[in-house]
Amino acid sequence: MTTGTTTSTRPGGRRDRSTRPGGAPAQRGRRRGITPHELFAERLLAVLSGQRPVHWMLNHTVGPGFQHLVELAPGAPFRAQGPRSVVRTCRAVPLRPGVVEASACIGTGDQVRAMAFRLEQGPDLRWRCAAVELDGRREPAEA
Repeated sequence: MTTGTTTSTRPGGRRDRSTRPGGAPAQRGRRRGITPHELFAERLLAVLSGQRPVHWMLNHTVGPGFQHLVELAPGAPFRAQGPRSVVRTCRAVPLRPGVVEASACIGTGDQVRAMAFRLEQGPDLRWRCAAVELDGRREPAEA
């Protein structure tokens, strides 16, 4: 019995990974083996570094999660002048079925900052961000 993506050889020796067993289309745009919390850490970093607009996360948030991003994004807290910010580590703790709290270390050159976020799984089984905090604060740091 095989599981996962089906493959068939295409002309030129390339493999076709466009369908799953039973002919269902494979999901595109998702990296194989990446967990939901790792994916969201990358998405949140893209918004908070100014690489993506905040509304890009509109369908990936629930409850106060989007408002937290709206408050944090204008300052682009992870925008870097030199080396680009990257997710160094990302860990998650399941609180109960369908709820995960995650933390990520964001590195920019020699500087490392903390990002924490909560993911909730909806009835459609999609994960959405419900809260975001940077360096232990929900609101942007005041100048």
